[in-house]
Amino acid sequence: MNTLVSVYVPTKDRCALLQRAVNSVLAQTHREFELIVVNDGSSDGTAAYLDALAADDPRVRVFHCAKPSGAPHARNLAIRAARGEWVTGLDDDDEFMPERLAALVAIAAAFESGGVPFSGLYTQDEVVRPARTSATRKPCCVTLEALFMQNCIGNQVFMRRSVAVDLGLYDERLPAWQDLDFNMRLVDRHGPARLVDRALYRLYHDDRPDRLSRQRKPAILEAFRLVSGKWPAASARQKQQLYLQVLSTHYGFPIEPADIARYASFGVGPGAMVRLMRQCTERLRRRRA
Repeated sequence: MNTLVSVYVPTKDRCALLQRAVNSVLAQTHREFELIVVNDGSSDGTAAYLDALAADDPRVRVFHCAKPSGAPHARNLAIRAARGEWVTGLDDDDEFMPERLAALVAIAAAFESGGVPFSGLYTQDEVVRPARTSATRKPCCVTLEALFMQNCIGNQVFMRRSVAVDLGLYDERLPAWQDLDFNMRLVDRHGPARLVDRALYRLYHDDRPDRLSRQRKPAILEAFRLVSGKWPAASARQKQQLYLQVLSTHYGFPIEPADIARYASFGVGPGAMVRLMRQCTERLRRRRA
């Protein structure tokens, strides 16, 4: 089994945070890796830092974009250039635990030798917030049905490079939800994604204004329209569940009459209204906490 892993990191104007992310990759116990960093038009000291790093460490490859083109474009550029049999990503403001790549490679080998089908692997996350640190509780197996409810894989799936290329990579037309869209296509075409049940990815979740996950509501609504349009056979219930992701506490958007009307347009039954009321109740609970 070829165990060279290509780790890709898109980055823009976060040089200090990027160094923490890069160091976490260079410290991996699994040594067969290459690190591909795509500088997406940074205007700070990122370019100089990366050029010096690549000159000193042959495992590091750097691509500079003359102007910002977005994280999906950067990911796609890196995956196309990857030399590894396996690829996985890291956000420039997060970290890998030292054993992450070793665990993913070992489980992939065990699944393949045991005939266990999987499209990709994902791990639990250690989520660092200003007030506390906690671990996620992701399910052991993710199918398409589960992704209509929640992106429980996340955006750093571990997979064969050939699988990512077969899927057409990340959809650069989407204003958001590129990882959810990719994961839905991944499990639909290549089978379920499976969990490595250890917290091996450290995700920093704070309220910095530069966080890419803090999207404008119109962008999220447009992403919902485009992603849901890719699944014309989806049931009304699945579309409602997908729409609830727009209204999740992750974004914190206020729930407006137009949101309720759009939700109801997919068909209103007792179960659908219960799901919406739960979403509203959870929002209120988070605000009061």
